[in-house]
Amino acid sequence: MPPVTIICLANSWKHGDRCIAGINPQTREWIRPVSDLNDGRVPKTMRPIDGQEPQLLDILEIPLADDGPDFGFEKENRSILPGKWRKLGRVYPQNMLPFCEQNKNILHNDKKYVTVTYMQSIPVAQRRTLELVFVPQLTVNLFGSQWQGTIVNAQGLKLSNLSITDPVFVQKLAVGYRPVNPCLITVSLGMPWRPRDWEGDDPCWKLIAGVIELP
Repeated sequence: MPPVTIICLANSWKHGDRCIAGINPQTREWIRPVSDLNDGRVPKTMRPIDGQEPQLLDILEIPLADDGPDFGFEKENRSILPGKWRKLGRVYPQNMLPFCEQNKNILHNDKKYVTVTYMQSIPVAQRRTLELVFVPQLTVNLFGSQWQGTIVNAQGLKLSNLSITDPVFVQKLAVGYRPVNPCLITVSLGMPWRPRDWEGDDPCWKLIAGVIELP
């Protein structure tokens, strides 16, 4: 089976390892390579290319199966097969503008979360757990030890205090850097997590999984 090419748009924290995702430039479909671990996270032994972490905007070639575990609601998952990961090159940030979603809502609605029940109620072809969003305004704040971001998309939708899981961007924030707007944001749905005293169906929270600043 030939390897799959993606433009890397997320290499974000996931339970001590990483969640890697990107867009196939030919088909324009999102792909999330997943391991055989219980939540699909990609361990450090699997993802380095010549000793380096995949970076946002890298063009990656990864051996993948045609499908993978969907954990009940994720359609983008493809199981990682044995073989070498390769970096084919890089793209410029502005090259990704045509891949941005134009919807007013971000990942199905105007809330900070989507329930598993809702995701399972819609056809698989319509399920989205990853989106690239053009964001004219990104602001950040530190809540305890967690960096959070508030985004406003081009259609005026505001989502406040989303957890930032982009390790490279968080490292920059920790030493005083602040985002230069506008940005391209990869918004991802995390695995289901119920806050204390949560009532209702299991929520999957929207995360800022990748931040690309436009020059």
